[in-house]
Amino acid sequence: MVTVLRYAAFTSDPAGGNPAGVVLDSSDVDDAAMQAIAAEVGYSETAFTNGPDASGVRPVRYFSPKAEVPFCGHATVATAVALAERNGPGEIVFGTQAGLVPVSVDDTLRATLTSVEPSVEDAGDLSDVLDILGWSPDDLNPALPARIAYAGARHLVLSTATRQRLAALDYDFDRLLAYMLERDLTTLQLVWQESPTVFHVRDPFPVGGVVEDPATGAAAAAFGAYLREIGEAQPTITLHQGDDLGRPSLITVELRPDDNRVRVSGNAVPITAPA
Repeated sequence: MVTVLRYAAFTSDPAGGNPAGVVLDSSDVDDAAMQAIAAEVGYSETAFTNGPDASGVRPVRYFSPKAEVPFCGHATVATAVALAERNGPGEIVFGTQAGLVPVSVDDTLRATLTSVEPSVEDAGDLSDVLDILGWSPDDLNPALPARIAYAGARHLVLSTATRQRLAALDYDFDRLLAYMLERDLTTLQLVWQESPTVFHVRDPFPVGGVVEDPATGAAAAAFGAYLREIGEAQPTITLHQGDDLGRPSLITVELRPDDNRVRVSGNAVPITAPA
């Protein structure tokens, strides 16, 4: 019998944040069963982990309802907090398909993950994705040019000039799914900048079978790398996500001058009622 824990990540309220399934002992669970469990749970991701290996690394895998993904930030935070509740705060190193991801959990059960080495590349022609979103080139913020950013998974960053444009998200699910599969994208990171250190974001996730993610730690890490690449880095950045879905989330991104990796922090709490 597999025990699936349910946590809301990047929030202190079980009704907020992004729900994640967490399986702390997946030693007897094969790939097909992991996929079936993730589909049954129905959250954007479920994490499957085991005890640490001889080097102290905990293997972890992430499944959306539709497919396995190489890295998931909110499920990593949820899993780290679940382990800290049972074993006490401290340091955990997860072995993901993207690489090693250290996570520290403090006495308040706030988790901070450190991304794999990030990268940023040109986004190419945007005409197709703008058409799919129903956006025009005039909707974009030229101060934050489009890029594809990676910090464990690939995300297309598109910045809009107004909060109203961000709020009015309505896209063709099947067309965006096909567009993203062709480009190996995990989400779109749609952004509106409130200030140099505060952003509001939304993340369509059709490749996972989910219209929109209410909190996306992997995209937050990629976005930190993106800001550094375009010369807009700040030591600490706050991302608001999930407000338009009724699941408010708060994600903190930290950029250090001596380390290209990106740190992403947030809380997680058990879900005590259906999410």
